[in-house]
Amino acid sequence: MKTINTSIFAAILLGINTLAGCGNENEKAATQAVSTVYGPAPAEINYAVVKAYPHDSNAFTEGLLVHEGKLYESTGSPSDLPDTKSLVGIVDLSTGNIDTKVELDRKKYFGEGIVILNNKLYQLTYVSKVGFVYDLNTFEKLQEFTIPSKEGWGMTTDSTHLIMSDGTSQLTYLDPETLQKARVVGVYDNNGPLKNLNELEYINGYIYANVYTTNTIVKIDPSSGQVVGKIYLTALAQDAAQKIRLRLS
Repeated sequence: MKTINTSIFAAILLGINTLAGCGNENEKAATQAVSTVYGPAPAEINYAVVKAYPHDSNAFTEGLLVHEGKLYESTGSPSDLPDTKSLVGIVDLSTGNIDTKVELDRKKYFGEGIVILNNKLYQLTYVSKVGFVYDLNTFEKLQEFTIPSKEGWGMTTDSTHLIMSDGTSQLTYLDPETLQKARVVGVYDNNGPLKNLNELEYINGYIYANVYTTNTIVKIDPSSGQVVGKIYLTALAQDAAQKIRLRLS
């Protein structure tokens, strides 16, 4: 089960694994060899918090997107968190409450990433290999489709294809009409293939992905799969966790 890190929702503090310095010359040589093969280390991207919004603490976030000024959220429903639901809805930014538009049977499905394209909303599920398509205006279910991976994670679009992640280092492009696989792009940084690509966003020609179990967001060149930038959000997560502790004390 998984959830995402996001700068507007103070939720869970997760650790970042860092590469410690080592005096072993063989390890240094191996690292340099890998960097030579895969390219230079990605540039660090700075960030600033523009605004923070409240969030429903029972919402196990799996996907977020903004469409025509509205924030859409999809959630999952871990079995060890009985108050959670797998749903899709529009978030009230003043309260954090979700106006539910779609709810899945939590005994059958675990909701995952969503995307909107051509007045349709597409939704992935985790391990059931089933995806759903809804009319964006009525939220009527239009069809189901088979996810071409063992798992469904994040989802976004480049306005031509749907782009999904599945926990591996690959991004899969789907034809939005046939929902068949169009192509696959392998993602890598200077250390090699990068797996656990989670929540996806397509911004100005690049794909941004949260790396699950870390506070890192990577910027991916979709033409090559190379990670060209990284945003490190550990300080933001620590600040959010401190605010939560103060509120609960």
